[in-house]
Amino acid sequence: MGSGPFAQILIRSNVPLPALTEQVKSAIAGVSPNILIYFRVFKTMIRDHLVDDRVMAMLSGFFAALATLLAIIGLYGVMSYMVARRRSEIGIRMALGANAGNVSKMILREAGLLLAVGLVVGTGLAVAASTVASTLLFGLKPHDPATLAMAVAALALAALAASYLPARRAARLDPMTAPREE
Repeated sequence: MGSGPFAQILIRSNVPLPALTEQVKSAIAGVSPNILIYFRVFKTMIRDHLVDDRVMAMLSGFFAALATLLAIIGLYGVMSYMVARRRSEIGIRMALGANAGNVSKMILREAGLLLAVGLVVGTGLAVAASTVASTLLFGLKPHDPATLAMAVAALALAALAASYLPARRAARLDPMTAPREE
C-alpha cells in the first residue's frame, strides 16, 4: 500500500472479479467520491511485464534452431566434399574387398572424430560463456549438466544424421568406375 496521490492496493480474494470491484468501488465512494480507481489483475500485470522476456526467449530458440540447421547443412557439405574427394580411394578400397558396411563405418567414424573434436571445443566454450552469462540466468546454475548433456546429445544426433547420406553414397560407389571419374 502506498501513500500520496497514487496508491496501489493488492487485494487477494476468492470473490469473482466483477463483484469484488463493485464492493471496493462502493466502499471507496463512501469515503470520497472523487477518488479514481483502476483495477488490474495481478496475473495480467505479470504477464504483460514478461512479454519482452518471452519474445527474447522465442527469438533465442528460433536462432538456436537456425544455427543447428546451418551446422547440419555445413557438416553435410563437408562430409559430401570429403567423400567426393576420396572417391577413387573408396573405389580402390571396395575393389580390394571392402564391403559397403566397412565404407559406411569408415565415413561415419571420420564424422564421429569431427563431432568429438567439435563437441569438446564447443563444450569448453559453452562452459566458459555460461560463466560470463551467469548474471542473465534466473533460477539456473551456470553449469547445468542436464542442459549441457541434452545439447551435446542433440548436436551428436544432428551430426550423425548429416553424415548418414554421404556415408550411404560412399557405400554405393561402383569400384570399377570410381577411379576413372577423376
